[in-house]
Amino acid sequence: MPLWSWLTVALLLLVLFASLSASGALLAPLVGEAAGATDYLHELAHDGRHLLAVPCH
Repeated sequence: MPLWSWLTVALLLLVLFASLSASGALLAPLVGEAAGATDYLHELAHDGRHLLAVPCH
């Protein structure tokens, strides 16, 4: 497989991990408490988390 396909797979896995991570927990070390207040990625993927049976409450 070409290198670009491996990089694409790695990027997609990283996005999947970020979407399924706990609310604010992934970005908290980088941006502090603002991660919880501005956690748009979690809210955007919230229904998908339920669809995939990922516990989040």
